[in-house]
Amino acid sequence: MHKELNSAILLVGEALVDEFHERQIAGGAPFNVARSLGALLADGGGGSAPACLVSRIGHDDAGGALIRASLQRFGLATKAVQIDPTHATGRVTVSEQFAADGSPAGHSFHIHTPAAWDFIAAEPALAALEALRPRFFYFGTLAQRGAVSGASIQALAERARSLGCTRYLDLNLRAGTDTPELAAASLAQADWLKVNDEELGLLLRWFGRAGDAALNPLGEAEALSPAVAALMQRFGLQRLILTRGSAGYAAFGADGGLLAQGPGLSLPRMIDTVGAGDAFSAMLLAAQLSGQALAHSLALANGYAAALCGERGPMPEDDAFFLPWRQVLKPAMTQGEAA
Repeated sequence: MHKELNSAILLVGEALVDEFHERQIAGGAPFNVARSLGALLADGGGGSAPACLVSRIGHDDAGGALIRASLQRFGLATKAVQIDPTHATGRVTVSEQFAADGSPAGHSFHIHTPAAWDFIAAEPALAALEALRPRFFYFGTLAQRGAVSGASIQALAERARSLGCTRYLDLNLRAGTDTPELAAASLAQADWLKVNDEELGLLLRWFGRAGDAALNPLGEAEALSPAVAALMQRFGLQRLILTRGSAGYAAFGADGGLLAQGPGLSLPRMIDTVGAGDAFSAMLLAAQLSGQALAHSLALANGYAAALCGERGPMPEDDAFFLPWRQVLKPAMTQGEAA
């Protein structure tokens, strides 16, 4: 029998510096999710947020200082962020793309290597997991690109399984880690999987049945159920969360059945989409920890991600952005377990 888990989340992976043409800001998918969790679940009493980030940054470099300052801003503990004496804090060069009418049309990323987060050591990471015993364990694929961090993340996921944590995989494929081998190894360690429409298309091409690759992830959600069921059965997944941009989102149960879906939201303004997927994961996890039902958690996640697209970069500069979202989570704090 598992010991009782805490209403908390441990996240592992990259904390880095996103280099835009006009400024440098802290980023990295696990770090973005952790910071949103810190903002959304803040207790107002000055205590630490129920989120712990395991990562690795350089010793005494400007990027590491930027990350430490951001951890402090969002009330996140630094004790599980390892210091690398040799390798520098990770960097990503972000190139913005625009449509013919000048509107934002996405981004391309150049992820520099090696970086400190390629060398996350297993022993202190496992100690952090044992100490927190969280309800959720969050991981992705990018930080598994190197042998050291890859082995550490796999060990963490295996230990999280034995502790009874729900293992949340945000696939987040990037060039260099978009391989069927890494995807399969990660899926085998996941309970909940979050993918976008392009990633689901890749998974169906790699692991689907005959004909599944021809399915359109942006089409009717119900039509995806048989293919999703086969994929989930192959890897033992409990939930599959699909984000579909302007087509909204859908969530599937272990049998491939459609649990919930929602439309895309019109945006009052669009600044950029950096961190939108991370925002979706953060609100979904925050709502689940706060006792919200799954369908409502997903609707909140959809709204929060859309709102973030009206801000510059992966995290708003003004803390007032988070206040209304924090309020919608409060009523469920005293309710029962989430679905």
